[in-house]
Amino acid sequence: MVYLLTLAMLLWGGGWTALKILTLDLPIDVIIFWRFFIMSVAFLPILYFFKTPINFNPSSLKYIASSTVLNISFMISSFLGVKYGLAGSGSVIITTFSPVITFMFVAVLFRKKLLSHQFIGLFFGLLGGAILLQLNDISLFLNGSNSYFLLCAIIWAGVTILSQHSHKYIHPIHYSFVIAVISTLVTYLYAFNSDLLSVFEQDTRFWIAMIYLGVFGQTVATTIFFMASGKLGSQKTSSFMFIVPVFALFSASIVLDEPIELHIVIGGLVSILAVYFVNKKKSPI
Repeated sequence: MVYLLTLAMLLWGGGWTALKILTLDLPIDVIIFWRFFIMSVAFLPILYFFKTPINFNPSSLKYIASSTVLNISFMISSFLGVKYGLAGSGSVIITTFSPVITFMFVAVLFRKKLLSHQFIGLFFGLLGGAILLQLNDISLFLNGSNSYFLLCAIIWAGVTILSQHSHKYIHPIHYSFVIAVISTLVTYLYAFNSDLLSVFEQDTRFWIAMIYLGVFGQTVATTIFFMASGKLGSQKTSSFMFIVPVFALFSASIVLDEPIELHIVIGGLVSILAVYFVNKKKSPI
C-alpha cells in the first residue's frame, strides 16, 4: 500500500501542472463538469475488473453526500487558486497544510493523542513546505490565490477523514465512483447554460491535460488514497501528501519549464523526512 500511495502522490503532483493548462482558456464550470464526467467514465473498466456489485448501505449516504459537497468545493477552490496564482504554490500549500489539519481534526474530534515522532513529522512537513515556498514573507502566503489553497487544505482534511470512516459501509472504489457520478450530475446542472461543447475546440495539449487529470490525477490517485485511508488511517495516509510538492514542482519544470532551484531539492528532502517520522512505528518499551 505504501508503494501505491507513493504512486498516487506522483500522479497528484502531475495533476497541478495539468490543472494550470486547463485554466488558461475555459471557464470554471465547464472544466469541473468535464473533470467529473471523465472521472466517472474512467471508473467503468475498474468496476468491470473488480466485478463487485454496488451495495448501498443507508449509513453510507451521509458520507457520500458530505464527500460530494467537499469534492466539488475542493475543485472550485483549487481552480480559482491556480487560475489567479501559481500551480506550484497550490501543490505546496494544500499538501503541506492538509496533513497537519487532518491530524488536528482527528485529535480534537476523536480525542486521539499524537505521539512524539508524529509531532516531529508534522514539524518537518511544515518546514519542508516553507522551504519549498521560500516562505520568508507572511504577506506572500496571505494573498488572494493562496487563501483559496488554504481553504482546499481544510476541505481535503475533511474528505480524508470521511473516506476513512466510509469504509465500514461501502467499498472505496464504489465510494469514489458514486461521488464522481453525483458530482457530474450536480456540476452539469450548474454548467447547463454554459458552452460545454467548447472543449472540443481545444488543442491536443488541452486534452492530454484533461484526460490525465480526470483519469490518473482523479480516478486512479484518489481511489488509491481512499483505499489507503481505510487501511492505514486518515492520519498516516494524509502524511504522504507531504511528498506531492516534490513531484508537482518537478513536473512543472518538465512541462511548464519552471526552474528547479536548490530550495526545491532541500524542501523535498525535508518533506520526505516528514513522511518517515509520521509513519514511524512506535518503539517497544
